[in-house]
Amino acid sequence: MNNDENNRRRREIDPFDLNRDDNEADRIFNALDKMIRKMFKDVPFEEIQPGRSFIRGVNVHIGSDGKPKIQEFGNYSRKTSNGEVKLSKEREPIVDVIENHQNVAITVELPGVEKNDITLNVKDQKLEITVDGSQRNYHKIIDLPCDVNLESSHTTYKNGILDIELKKKKKTTDTKGFHINIE
Repeated sequence: MNNDENNRRRREIDPFDLNRDDNEADRIFNALDKMIRKMFKDVPFEEIQPGRSFIRGVNVHIGSDGKPKIQEFGNYSRKTSNGEVKLSKEREPIVDVIENHQNVAITVELPGVEKNDITLNVKDQKLEITVDGSQRNYHKIIDLPCDVNLESSHTTYKNGILDIELKKKKKTTDTKGFHINIE
């Protein structure tokens, strides 16, 4: 499919078209409304100090199937063991996962950190991203869409953008996991 055909197809299935019969736009806006209300309800605003950044948002990505994927990012709230709600010092980064016939490509936005602060681990079709930086901390667990061949992974980090390319492989019974180095 060439670019013109692909653009025409996307326009034909525009999920934000308010005139569509299937009310996809209503579903998206209702989901966003729920997310935003929950995000603000769960934030312990009394805990946010002057001069301290608090980031919370949503990313809407249109998948190759033409359907929108909605993802939250930023600081999130956690309950402590005594039931108190505390604002996490870790941020959830924006992540895009794109799968094709041979690879799984993952792009992660990690501004304000050094490459050496990033740790990547894969186990049981989950990629865990942990960043312990002097300025910012991030954490995210990504469900991988398939089994991947970790020995043939390619990863780069430049200007706050982490790109990970994982080759697909057939199912295996490996249970020990694998640490990924960043080039």
